Amino acid sequence: MDLKESINVNNIPAHVAIIMDGNGRWAKQHGEDRIFGHHEGVNSVREIVEACGEIGVKYLTLYAFSTENWNRPKDEVDALMELLVSTISLETPNLHKKGVKLAVIGDIHSLPPTCQKELQESIDLTAGNSKVTLILALSYSSKWEITEAVKKIGRDVEEGKIKSSAINSRLIQENLNTKKFPDPELMIRTSGEHRISNFLLWQLAYAEFYFTDVLWPDFRKDEFFKAIISYQNRERRFGKTSEQLRSN
Repeated sequence: MDLKESINVNNIPAHVAIIMDGNGRWAKQHGEDRIFGHHEGVNSVREIVEACGEIGVKYLTLYAFSTENWNRPKDEVDALMELLVSTISLETPNLHKKGVKLAVIGDIHSLPPTCQKELQESIDLTAGNSKVTLILALSYSSKWEITEAVKKIGRDVEEGKIKSSAINSRLIQENLNTKKFPDPELMIRTSGEHRISNFLLWQLAYAEFYFTDVLWPDFRKDEFFKAIISYQNRERRFGKTSEQLRSN
């Protein structure tokens, strides 16, 4: 049976976040260097974006490069930056054609100027699209994001723009990189690791987690649909009891 046909179209998560893990291990299994795995991982990105459009997922956040990734060997980081630039340049026309809007979260100013330029051009070109919003987390970490939000709020307090008594969870949320997007309802991590690696710590507070042993380059539409079906088979209570949910 086609997995997509098993999906309940009335219970689709509006926002899915993915930690794309396992490119290096996949490459090693195939006797290639790590960069080959990253290149192959781009094909999975393409398929998952298409899958989101097919079933109605409106937001997709991909953890593409963390602040900690800057500590990897320089040749790998340089190759990743080159891959990022070339991929954005090549994929943007197709994304635009399919109604995908590109957005970015993270410390973008730390990226090479060529990356910043390509990203901004793609963001500008796709700004009017609305079928799927593809959010790339680049030079991103959640601790960095929350720290920056606290600094911004602190400055506003010092300058008398707000009172400290006005600080609440809503104000913090409004100062995060993700303020324009709903929180993810489903977080997927590939490659068998069971941690969230400094990714969307605030935003994932009530998300469902789905971990799979499949390495990212092998994570294609059917694997994504399995994650969606798993999500649909769970009971999301948000602190309530099962009985309360059924009575509503």
